[in-house]
This record gives sequence, structure tokens and C-alpha cells, in this order.
Amino acid sequence: MAGPRLLFSTAAFFARPLGDTFGVVAACGYTGVEVMVTRDPASQDATVMRKLAAEHGLEIGAIHAPSLLLTRRIWGTDPVGKIERAAEVAADAGVPTVVTHPPYRWQRGYRRRLNETLPSVEARTGVTVGIENMFPIHVGSRPLMLHANQDLDELEGIPHLVLDTSHAAVAKHDLIDVRRRFGDRLRHVHLSDNAGRGWDSHLPPGQGVLALGAFLDDLVACGYAGAVSLEVDLRRYLTEPRELNAILVRMREEVESRLAG
Repeated sequence: MAGPRLLFSTAAFFARPLGDTFGVVAACGYTGVEVMVTRDPASQDATVMRKLAAEHGLEIGAIHAPSLLLTRRIWGTDPVGKIERAAEVAADAGVPTVVTHPPYRWQRGYRRRLNETLPSVEARTGVTVGIENMFPIHVGSRPLMLHANQDLDELEGIPHLVLDTSHAAVAKHDLIDVRRRFGDRLRHVHLSDNAGRGWDSHLPPGQGVLALGAFLDDLVACGYAGAVSLEVDLRRYLTEPRELNAILVRMREEVESRLAG
């Protein structure tokens, strides 16, 4: 049985052209990427993505739909329409998975339509759509729940799930417990560390408090065969090419070593 596949999320280079990002990632030895849909037209065009991936020897393993606040106006404002479009682009690009965030609490119509529409979107496109676990925002000492399907109990009816390790840390969830609870519904992992201070820090592995090595060992031991996508904040490295390359190579080598078992 094939083991987990390592990807690198282009979210780390959010404002850079996709072609430049592919070049940096490939030069550091990665063979797979997750493309975050941004304002860059290349990230929205299946033909361009396929061409760039071929030029750099990369495989696109997932597309992240524009479901962030920063991308809320990309492909319109209808959340279900964004997912449908992302799945269509993924199908055209030969990408097996779309990742998206769950609806906000106030988007009752979206929540209902998502449940009704998701099976037909997956059947029509052949693309798996995975919903991420989210986390509360703290206002003072009070947690504010922005997303529906935020508690683990609320994820029970969702067929395909994405486990984001930094999100789990903010929600004070144990990573291995979440993995076990998701079971065979787990389709994709967003891997990053967390500072343990109550916010979504997406640190490079080894720079926070999470036991990511044990988590990766558990993924391998349980037979997980989906993708593990490094979704990290690299802003402090972006103006220092040597440091950027060094952290990219280090992350790849350490995670690949764990995934090899």
C-alpha cells in the first residue's frame, strides 16, 4: 500500500506569481504541491497550472478553494459556487482533491446547500472535496465561534475531512485523537506547528509546541495514504533566499523521513 504523499502548499507564497513559487519549491526538492487559489490568474486556470507544473517537474495534489477572508471575492461571493468552480478546475487539471473551509455560522443557506450539493459535485467531477477542521477566535477570554462544523461533533456527517494541525492546536484538540475520530474520512492533512498561544500560527515543524513527529508516525502506522501538505507561514524568510531555501529543504527532509516509516 502506498504511504502518505508530501505536498507543499503555495499559500506560503500567497502574493507571489505561481510560476515563481513552483520554481522555488521544485529547486528545494519537492515533487508535489497544493495550489492555493489567489488573485493570480495562473492559480485559477487549469491549463496554466498543468503547464507550469510540467515545466518544474511537479504534480499538483490538491487545490485550496478561495474560502479565506483574503480570497472572499475570488470567483464571486457564493461559497457553494466557489467549491463547484474549484472542483471543475481541479478535474480539468487532473487534481484529485479540493480543500475548503466550512461555512461561517451566519451562512445558514450555504450550510444547507453544501450538504445538498457536495455529493453531486464530487460525482460530476470525480474530485474529492475535503472540509477542514476550524477553531474558535478568542475575544478577550471568550471564544467566538465563527464557523459552522467547528466542533468535532459537527463534523460527523461530513464524508471527507481535512485535518489542519495548527487549527486543532488552537481548538485544544489532540492530533492523534482527531485522526482517530476522523477515521477513514480523513483525506488530506495540513501540517504545521503552533506556538501554543491561542492563535493560528502555522509555524514550520519544530518551531512550536506540537508533537508532529509522533503524529506523522501515527499516520503511517494507521495506513493513511492521502496527502500531507506543508501549509506554513514563511513570511520571515521571504526576503532571505538562503534562509528560505534552508527551511524548505529542512522541512522536506524531516517530513519525508517520517513518512517513509
